[in-house]
Amino acid sequence: MTISLYATSIPVFKQMLSALSDVLAKADAHATAKSIEPDALLQARLFPDMFQLVRQVQIAVDFAKGVSSRLAGIDAPKYDDSEKTFAELHALIAKTLAFIATIQPEQINGQEDREIITRPGTPKEKRFGAQTYLLGYGLPQFFFHVTTAYAILRHNGVEVGKRDFMGSY
Repeated sequence: MTISLYATSIPVFKQMLSALSDVLAKADAHATAKSIEPDALLQARLFPDMFQLVRQVQIAVDFAKGVSSRLAGIDAPKYDDSEKTFAELHALIAKTLAFIATIQPEQINGQEDREIITRPGTPKEKRFGAQTYLLGYGLPQFFFHVTTAYAILRHNGVEVGKRDFMGSY
């Protein structure tokens, strides 16, 4: 039995970004209920050498739109990563979900062997077949940043659990 590149990418990004948006809503509500400055959560990090929550969300979004775009052979929209509030992070996720919803299965399926080059022309250039790019690079990177965003909030007392992380499936 085979599974399509589309089925292993776009629905996964949609599910996890929607769940991340819901977790951020819980964090916003938590900050309000506990009289915590939202920046205390938005700028929180797990360790000093790691990115803060805002940046974790931005990078997760970048991977969702970037991986989806590369698989479809189209240009990814450019975002300026200037979000500073929960509302702005929700808007960022919503526009990313709207973008990836435009990508159709026929744009991705059958492209498993197409070469994808990341950071072309730089010392960090990498070349992948599309399937390897998705499964071995894109999804792990995306999940790392979604998981880290979740962990930052859980570590800071936001009452979320596995169901929140997983979202609707």
